[in-house]
Amino acid sequence: MQDQVVKRVVVAGGGTAGWMAAAALAKQLGPLLDITLVESDEIGTVGVGESTIPTARTFNALLGIDEPAFMRATQATFKLGISFENWGQIGDRYIHSFGQVGKSNWMGSFHHFWLQAKAAGFGGELGDYCFELKAAEADKFSVGEGPELNYAYHLDATLYGGFLRKMSEALGVKRVEGKIGQVQQNAETGFIEALVLENGDRVEGDLFVDCTGFRGLLIEQTLKAGYEDWGHWLPTNSALAVQTKSTGPAVPYTRAIAHTAGWRWKIPLQHRVGNGLVYSNEYMSDDEARATLLEALDGERLIEPRVIRYRTGRRLKTWSKNCVALGLASGFVEPLESTSIHLIMIGVTRLMQLFPFTGFSEAVIARYNQQAVDELEKIRDFIILHYKLTERTDSPFWDRCRTMDVPDSLAHRIELFRESAQAFQAPGELFQVDSWLQVMLGQRLQPTGYHQMGRLMPPEELRGALSGLSANIARAVGGLPGHQAFLERYCGISAA
Repeated sequence: MQDQVVKRVVVAGGGTAGWMAAAALAKQLGPLLDITLVESDEIGTVGVGESTIPTARTFNALLGIDEPAFMRATQATFKLGISFENWGQIGDRYIHSFGQVGKSNWMGSFHHFWLQAKAAGFGGELGDYCFELKAAEADKFSVGEGPELNYAYHLDATLYGGFLRKMSEALGVKRVEGKIGQVQQNAETGFIEALVLENGDRVEGDLFVDCTGFRGLLIEQTLKAGYEDWGHWLPTNSALAVQTKSTGPAVPYTRAIAHTAGWRWKIPLQHRVGNGLVYSNEYMSDDEARATLLEALDGERLIEPRVIRYRTGRRLKTWSKNCVALGLASGFVEPLESTSIHLIMIGVTRLMQLFPFTGFSEAVIARYNQQAVDELEKIRDFIILHYKLTERTDSPFWDRCRTMDVPDSLAHRIELFRESAQAFQAPGELFQVDSWLQVMLGQRLQPTGYHQMGRLMPPEELRGALSGLSANIARAVGGLPGHQAFLERYCGISAA
């Protein structure tokens, strides 16, 4: 067996991505590696990613993190889904929850039974059959008692990075303070050999993890990995972020509220509210965006809004030579479905699974890159879906979105659902059938046909089954405490 030749791992950049990578590698592979993280206190982080999806719980469990302690440290709240407002038409609202809708069988998904019931004049709303969705609507939450909710977190990304830094350093990660002035490469192979700091210090490594944000100092500026632009499908390219004081109890969901040239978010934390406006500067100026955001705030402003520019798309190679890009350095879809932190988690998890202990294999690198492309393109399609399925005609931005061509992979999904109410989750895909279903129906994509398995049941039997299911969910939601009350008891500052 070959000796280990890749031992020194250098993480370039801190922030959420850098410290997530360092913490995971140290926790899972620590005895086999020598891990150094280079960051500068002078370089700010984007730090607006305050919303996660349920995979965050799996990642935290992998790191052995105590949930109440983590939530206190990051001022986190619970998240059951996203409330989409004004997306299909102005005045519309639906929740994309993290829950399972109804009970499916081997032949087809639950919504085919529901569509049969609707055709017969009963069955209520689809959301009546989802525990997480009804709990979100009622601002209820609990863990550890009664039926189990599927949930994620709202968190302060800067505090999360600090929490993971403390954990990483306790596990032996060495932090080096300083700005990277130069990236040294091997003259023959092009592999990165060292980061040279502005003070002249050299940090040598065998494997480099690029967490330098949009600029991609290693993966792009040094290794020229290339970039595939998705701006023709995802037309937003700017965001404004601002924090405000809380004005009421924290709700267990993110709000994504569409406006004339994009959408704005509202994310409740324990100690404040994260707000932001996503827009296309082709259709809205920075001044208009600022005015639109500030007008919508309902709490005292804690910081001045700042503009963040981005370009949706992906690196052509996420792993090039001896460098792996994570976070914004690897690409950016946009924050609509809170996938950014997930992509960091899955990127470092994939790296641990394919870690090149005995040297760099082109086959391994190709496998890593192909998995990254497959997952990111499927997430891309799900995000585009929200823009494409609008019926809004009130602005040039929405006219563009409504009439744009979409990737063939997404066009097929839309037609499949429109014609037969069939939705699917492809192998390795993040978003499940229930997610596609909630967004498609929530944005008024009405199927013209559906599976007829519901006709195998007499109408009264179908009515009784649906009524019993919705009643059980309503009963379970009624037994839950309020989200704010549970939060304070479980992980509030007073609970410390």
